[in-house]
Amino acid sequence: MTRRLAEVAKKVGVSEATVSRVLNGKPGVSGATRQAVLTALDVLGYERPTQLRGERARLVGLVLPELQNPIFPAFAEVIGGALAQLGLTPVLCTQTKGGVSEADYVELLLQQQVSGVVFAGGLYAQADAPHDHYRLLAERNIPVVLVNAGIERLGFPSVSCDDAVAVEQAWRHLASLGHERIGLVLGPGDHVPSARKLAAARAVAGQLPEEFVARAIFSIEGGHAAGSKLIDRGVTGFICASDPLALGVVRAARRRGLDVPSRISVVGYDDSALMNCTEPPLTTVRQPIESMGKAAVELLNAQIGGSSVPADELLFEPELVVRGSTAQAPRD
Repeated sequence: MTRRLAEVAKKVGVSEATVSRVLNGKPGVSGATRQAVLTALDVLGYERPTQLRGERARLVGLVLPELQNPIFPAFAEVIGGALAQLGLTPVLCTQTKGGVSEADYVELLLQQQVSGVVFAGGLYAQADAPHDHYRLLAERNIPVVLVNAGIERLGFPSVSCDDAVAVEQAWRHLASLGHERIGLVLGPGDHVPSARKLAAARAVAGQLPEEFVARAIFSIEGGHAAGSKLIDRGVTGFICASDPLALGVVRAARRRGLDVPSRISVVGYDDSALMNCTEPPLTTVRQPIESMGKAAVELLNAQIGGSSVPADELLFEPELVVRGSTAQAPRD
């Protein structure tokens, strides 16, 4: 019993005495704290006291496109923790190739009568993708929040990292190092955050040759293929739409016998886990994951509580993190 109290107290961030009061039905505990303690019991696998078993934890879907890119587990940790603090239980839904689709997950979540859904990366960020399942959520009046640039016509509130500022920071950094042939490795053509990055690059560059822009799937392999093309076209400075894409460019350079950063400089995007441990450590643009995740949960919780939330986009400021993958442009 003592161990259970300690674990639940640590999970929720309250004292063991507060947990004890909740479990024994004592007064003096706020509704939110009480619900957070009950949710923590569920998450940790403990049975609720008999008198509390009739109270079902409120469920919130957390839909992610994958877990291989470290940015998504990072968002899941922040969002899941913030939901638990509010007494909401996150239900993690991760898509797999050839497996359960985003639309399938939405159907499952509706069957579970979820209180809301947070999407962090998904089809809402692709203009040409099917969006009927989002409209279904809107028709059912299910609270929804999107993380990072979605399709405006969907009408959901969203929190995003400012793609334009991210590219401006990366571009000016490479330009300050003397790079004149700067290229972009982006996602698919209908990917909204990538489109924003491209527009920002064109604005800051004044003129950006089309042959200095390459599209790829979001993976190390995609970055390798795109990076190889741009290296052949003489690009020396790379701005990538994700950290895995940047690591793919580094691999492409090495396969060509080109040193990073003395011959090729590479800037990633996200500052996901272990990017300071790569060789060389990756210069990247950091998303403020903590602030964005908590803001997404606040927006969702406001909707769940019955408040009207504008379908606006909250833009968060990124931060350039300079490490070892960028250096002065080669002189020859």
